[in-house]
Amino acid sequence: MRSYSEGVSGSAGASSAGALVLSINPGSTSTKLGLFDGEKAVFKENLSHGAEELAQYSTCFEQLGFRKKAVLSFLESNGVALKNLAAVIGRGGVLKPLGAGTYRVNEKMIADLGRPREDHPSNLGGIIAYEIAKTVGVPAYIADPVSVDEFTEVARLSGLKEIERRALGHALNVRATAFKYTHDHKRRLDEINLVVAHLGGGISIVPFKKGKMVDVNCANDMGPFSPERTAGLPVTPLIRLCFQSGKSEKEMVAWVTKKAGLISYLGTNDLREVKRRIAAGDEKAKLVFEAMCYQIAKEIGAMATVLKGDLEAIVLTGGLAFDEDLVADLKERVGWIAPLAVYPGEEELEALNSAVLRLLSGEEAEKEYS
Repeated sequence: MRSYSEGVSGSAGASSAGALVLSINPGSTSTKLGLFDGEKAVFKENLSHGAEELAQYSTCFEQLGFRKKAVLSFLESNGVALKNLAAVIGRGGVLKPLGAGTYRVNEKMIADLGRPREDHPSNLGGIIAYEIAKTVGVPAYIADPVSVDEFTEVARLSGLKEIERRALGHALNVRATAFKYTHDHKRRLDEINLVVAHLGGGISIVPFKKGKMVDVNCANDMGPFSPERTAGLPVTPLIRLCFQSGKSEKEMVAWVTKKAGLISYLGTNDLREVKRRIAAGDEKAKLVFEAMCYQIAKEIGAMATVLKGDLEAIVLTGGLAFDEDLVADLKERVGWIAPLAVYPGEEELEALNSAVLRLLSGEEAEKEYS
């Protein structure tokens, strides 16, 4: 087994000892770890947690000790010396609305993560990072949690005064991808306008206005349907369905966020399977695929109007962006608005590490959570 106790040499942007960054991303059934030396991944590991292990905990927060122990055990068994870390960064949880950026974890954030607005494993990312970092006296961070809110006031109104539009989306990957675009094109994010579309199990489409994420469809509530979610639905039929279905509030939320979209129509959330059916002549699969592309394009067009058509590019990211037919369909529908740039996949560990590198390079300044 390889030892990482002496650091790793030869990477860009950082020296070895004392310059490693540990990224931690807790998910529903796993905790993903990445150790980085500059931009180079020393390792990436997916620590799987079995259903029986997790069943003993009634909330995600109760899993804190179990997950932290799993992380520390893995690092110890692989000879990772914590003294060589420059920083530890965890996936940001469901915090109060806050501006985009990289935040140093402090006691106030720990308290808020301990009583989250929503029970989600990502809330553990900052806490685990903080507890590991403080043992060796290095900073702990989170970056671009789902609750990033840079809405203009006009974007908040829904049409019903009792309901305000929410700024919730795939901020981490969306913003990391926007920085990839600006680095590749030698631009500054705060100087240009973009529409960035995260296309995955949920879909978030974000207009960037001079670096600010001024709107987002909120993948659970509005915009296009995705492999698993309905997103926007006709309102009055939905109200009737809620009363007629006999389902509880919790069951209804699970229905529209986990059992909808491609799953509802085709029984699968795997786009590759949908494409196999289309290739075999399945007309229903073809129609559903085209409808999803159609709705994605409509939402991109809507977000372009937020920028009054003044945008440099439309940037596609997420797992669905690997599909060449989907990209070609979107190019045909919205390519007249602005050129398309494609960065397929969602590399959350790399995105977290990149957030730390932006601090180290001075591209961004760390923020204080208060």
